[in-house]
Amino acid sequence: MDTTALRDAYRALLDAAATVADSGGHGPGPGADPGLAPPPGEWNADQILAHVTLVNAATLAAVSRVAAGADTTYDNRLALDTWTIERAIALAGGNAGLRDRIRVQGDALCVLAGPGALSEAELDTPVPTRLLSNGAALVEQPMPLRDIVTGLAEVELPGHTKQLLALL
Repeated sequence: MDTTALRDAYRALLDAAATVADSGGHGPGPGADPGLAPPPGEWNADQILAHVTLVNAATLAAVSRVAAGADTTYDNRLALDTWTIERAIALAGGNAGLRDRIRVQGDALCVLAGPGALSEAELDTPVPTRLLSNGAALVEQPMPLRDIVTGLAEVELPGHTKQLLALL
């Protein structure tokens, strides 16, 4: 699988995250610019990045399980949970740690899903999938593993890149 678009999407997200962090708009705490606070009901930069780390972890788990010949599912509900997002921020050590984690996770995913890593049959493995956004189900059906990975590059990461840049 060609992961060029995925690498580009990670690069754009990390560039946007660095721009927001440099502006002081990463989240609450020292150095944060209150003028860069998200609109009510939206996430701040740290929360967006923590969400992305959780989505990455779920994607890496699904890819790894398919590569291991095991059954898997893909469900993003945990990546939407407020407590889990705040815990991910704390465990990563804040904004810089989240960006480092995303960088490493992106590299790992590009290797695990990249050329020669998985067969076409593995990439076509149907994975029972549940994707929610803003309280609504977007997907509740099996999806080929390749579509889950492609969805990161085409929808998930670009959407969060725009969300980060909207904080400026």
